[in-house]
Amino acid sequence: MSETNQSECSKESCAGCAHAGNCESQKTDFRKPANPFSNIKKVIGVVSGKGGVGKSMVTASIARQLKASGYEVGIMDADITGPSIAKMYGLHNQIIGTEAGWIPCTAKDGTKVVSVNLMLQSEEDPVIWRGPVVSGLVEQFWTDIMWGDLDVLLIDMPPGTGDVPLTVFQSLPVDGIVIVTSPQDLVRMIVTKAYNMAKQMNIPVLGIVENYSYLECPDCGKKINVFGESHIEEIAKDLGCEVLGKMPIDPKLAEMVEKEKFYEVENAYLNNIAEKI
Repeated sequence: MSETNQSECSKESCAGCAHAGNCESQKTDFRKPANPFSNIKKVIGVVSGKGGVGKSMVTASIARQLKASGYEVGIMDADITGPSIAKMYGLHNQIIGTEAGWIPCTAKDGTKVVSVNLMLQSEEDPVIWRGPVVSGLVEQFWTDIMWGDLDVLLIDMPPGTGDVPLTVFQSLPVDGIVIVTSPQDLVRMIVTKAYNMAKQMNIPVLGIVENYSYLECPDCGKKINVFGESHIEEIAKDLGCEVLGKMPIDPKLAEMVEKEKFYEVENAYLNNIAEKI
């Protein structure tokens, strides 16, 4: 089989390539225009190399800290097959469509939220779509949603380095990403995968948030390393990025998720996150 001639690259052939932004022979800009009724100053992706690390919890926590610092914030729930942001904020009404675009739902703290759950007949309906359809909807969350004036739009992405992260990195003007992880044996490899994807796509890595970092004993205050000893500082140093915060297993945060009142959360573990973003 002969090698593909890079000079023959086209927009269609490059669209699904992780190296599209670095191809010397084809510097195509795949970014989509935002909705005319959107004025977004900064777009930040929240990613993880694997599932189960509490990425949506971290996304919502960052949003809460930004709101507490006086910023106008939106959350795009790009985890199409496993959305959770809307329910965390107690949002169940459907997004309203107009001729100019869709109007995002607004939580009680003023955070604007878009999620596929706000578009389905029933929240419990499964989303059984192939990759291109999922990626197409994520693009529509950018081109068709009337976000209005936002200081920061956070994108809660599905885990891994698949279709949706690739679509977001290529199609949206992402200013940087936050990598979410947990203190487990595979963490170095998982974080490095997410880091390397961002670097290959020329997306700045703002830093790492370690979730489930420890459990604080309610009686004596001792910190218990449930998932083993953390090596996140060492990993961050090797990658040349910063640890933005460590979030423990906090029953109070879990309770606010269950009560669908995350708009009331004050997350002291990410106090300085607004300065970094």
